[in-house]
Amino acid sequence: MATVATVAAAAALLLVAQTAGVRAQQIQLTDRSILSALFDRPGEPLVNAIGNIRFNVPPNFLPTTYRNVTLENRFGTSPQVTIPNNTIIPDLSLPIQLRRNEPFSLFIPMHRKMAARLIDVLVGLKKYEDFVTTVVYCRSLLNPLLVSYAYSVAILHRNDTRNQALPNFACINPGRFLSARGIAKELQERTNAPITDEQRVRMPIEIPMDFTGTDLDVEHRVAYFREDVGINLHHWNWHLVYPFEGPREVVDKDRRGELFFYMHQQIIARYNFERLSNKLKLVQRFINWREPIPEAYFPKLDSMLASRVWPPRQAFALIRDIARPVEQTYIDLQDMERWRERIFQAIHDGRVQNVNGSFVPLSERNGIDILGNILEASDLSINPNLYGNLHNVGHLLLGFIHDPDHRHLESFGVIGDSATAMRDPIFYRWHAFIDDLFQEHKNTLPRYTDRHLGYPGITIKSAELLTNGKQPNILNTFWQKSDLELSRGLDFLPQAQIFVRITHLQYTPFVYRIRVQNSGKERMGTVRIFMAPHFDDRGLPMRLRQQRGLFIELDRFLVLLKSGDHTFIRNSTQSSVTIPYERTFRNQDRNQATSEDTNYCGCGWPQHMLLPKGTPDGLQADLFVMVSNYADDQVNQRSTNMCRDASSYCGVRGEKYPDRRAMGFPFDRPPTEGVETLESFKQLGNGNMFSRRVAIFHTR
Repeated sequence: MATVATVAAAAALLLVAQTAGVRAQQIQLTDRSILSALFDRPGEPLVNAIGNIRFNVPPNFLPTTYRNVTLENRFGTSPQVTIPNNTIIPDLSLPIQLRRNEPFSLFIPMHRKMAARLIDVLVGLKKYEDFVTTVVYCRSLLNPLLVSYAYSVAILHRNDTRNQALPNFACINPGRFLSARGIAKELQERTNAPITDEQRVRMPIEIPMDFTGTDLDVEHRVAYFREDVGINLHHWNWHLVYPFEGPREVVDKDRRGELFFYMHQQIIARYNFERLSNKLKLVQRFINWREPIPEAYFPKLDSMLASRVWPPRQAFALIRDIARPVEQTYIDLQDMERWRERIFQAIHDGRVQNVNGSFVPLSERNGIDILGNILEASDLSINPNLYGNLHNVGHLLLGFIHDPDHRHLESFGVIGDSATAMRDPIFYRWHAFIDDLFQEHKNTLPRYTDRHLGYPGITIKSAELLTNGKQPNILNTFWQKSDLELSRGLDFLPQAQIFVRITHLQYTPFVYRIRVQNSGKERMGTVRIFMAPHFDDRGLPMRLRQQRGLFIELDRFLVLLKSGDHTFIRNSTQSSVTIPYERTFRNQDRNQATSEDTNYCGCGWPQHMLLPKGTPDGLQADLFVMVSNYADDQVNQRSTNMCRDASSYCGVRGEKYPDRRAMGFPFDRPPTEGVETLESFKQLGNGNMFSRRVAIFHTR
């Protein structure tokens, strides 16, 4: 990439010797700033100061090219850490096979094994100092994308690092989220321009909102959703918290398979809400795998680390068998079709067969969890040989659709990477199919009755949405510009701060005001708040059987219900689905590494995308509020963990999922016979469910 090379050459002049004779500060391996620094500039060699720290390492820690480089006086007063010459590194013979400049994807079986091995090593090291020195070794010699993933997973799951803040992944790897070529070109012009560093900081690089296409392509109407930085960060971070391969203690989390289902189901519901607001039809499931795909996608992304441009998918591309020796990947479409039929058969039989030949029921309680682990498929799959690897291989077939046999020497497209997959329209069609398999199972379960839904003695008198200075139940969305600081992710550039400015959807904060009457004794309740579009894509009111799959969860929280009347006020920014706005658009400072709530809480839907974009005349939606019986919801576990942001999508670190009900309750199953509308559905309770119409207006 010429622009990047030019900038790198100019910036290299800034790395020459500075103040000779100044003794650098020595820091210990236990200094927590090292963990943060090792994320910085992942493609730069350790002969440069990384994160303003000089790493004095043994020769075998460096690529052959750099082993004879003299380091004296190159870093001035930068603090330095010394790695002992007698350091013993665990066996990394498998992950080191992936070349440093190769793309990395968890969907590629060989890459997945490499990542699992590296995670196993990093999590298994008992001494903290051994962990740090091994990461330094990996940082210098292994593929930086592989290391970034495995290192992040290890930090989240080691007892001695789990309180360490992970940096914003978009800030350390902008090429997966923004046009790196455009950024580099702008930086080249600024490097050569007669302006000061202070002026550069005050001049953010503006990324056009429509940099990947125009509305001549109808799918581009929702590109702002698919390409939102916060949404793609959520998907990446969720898969860090819930990796599907690695040590058992890392993969085997409470209700992991069910959460895979629910988190992705909510993404599809949210996307459909967005499509309706833009006068588009609901997502069409990708079920006929042998027909051309009408949707094209041209990502306009560049990978600095892998030295490549992300390939596009042309309109009407056709899936073919994969035979790519370079990744040792061979996939027949017929295998996918066989796995699909076996899974459908298992769902309708109500049981799956394990590796021992025994049958395990897909029960009302655990069936969805078993099915989720089969479909992904994670290490927890009950029989991978029989039921295959449907979800992951689907991503791979779509990712290599442009070059299935490697004849053009192209790598995978954005659908083949969890940090970029949600940018592509085909992601939603593929997951609509995956969700359909889950719904096939849900359709076999008993319907909820008054006994499941009711809470005798509890009556919701009213529920309103209030925005300052606005009429009740009127919500507002608008476009907002926010900045990301990228200097930590741009290799070989000066250390001055570099900001990019992006335009994204935002909403005006509001509060819920819920009035509840308790005619019985004191007790606890769980408030569940959902929203769904009222009209379908033809402008007709939806029936509940269609609408139930479009409900998005807005919040879930506990309340104390003393006898009598109560009014509960809840801010939209307290949502159990989202993480704060600052976690998306603030570059977390490396000195904040001890804060408990900056770790696991990184997983979560972005606050600015809580609501779908409204319309000029008001997008009509149904608000649903329910108070369920906490005695049926309660999960017995310690509740001291402060990191509970976005627990609806991400659970609670190190604990059970904080709700005993099925995820998505009460809309996870079809309604009983004769219940055709939301109005009739809420009558199944005894006053503990409430719904009303609201409108979302969008201001340009």
